[in-house]
Amino acid sequence: MRAVFNIVMVEPEIPANTGNVARTCAVTGCSLHLVEPLGFLIDDKHLKRAGLDYWHLLDVHIHHSLQEFMETVDQHKQLYLATTKGGRRYDQVRIEPGSYLLFGKETKGLPEWLLKEYPEQCLRIPMRDEARSLNLSNSVAILVYEALRQNNFAGLR
Repeated sequence: MRAVFNIVMVEPEIPANTGNVARTCAVTGCSLHLVEPLGFLIDDKHLKRAGLDYWHLLDVHIHHSLQEFMETVDQHKQLYLATTKGGRRYDQVRIEPGSYLLFGKETKGLPEWLLKEYPEQCLRIPMRDEARSLNLSNSVAILVYEALRQNNFAGLR
């Protein structure tokens, strides 16, 4: 089965978040791209526990750097960057199948240079001004399910 969407975690730091995202990818048919350096070992017990027994359903790609990942991106597919600095809400864009949804590390988000390079693709999830951000795995789930909803939950029952 071909991945509906590509979820990209740039330098994730918390294994449980990555495990939760892996589980979301497994149950939705999304590919998971992990951009190094990772804040944990890929065989970390917390990562595996959060992903439960879904690892065999995953299509995982490891990239040694963000630059390396950017060189592998299918230029015909759209990039969307999840950031609290985004100018548009996530529900104000049409997310096509095959698109890449990028999420930054828990403590810093995505690099500023990337946000500046793709300002029109920066998306935000609405929240209170005095709140810093949502949990990373929750943010991934929100965007994945919005993209799936827009595409009539293709391939899911």
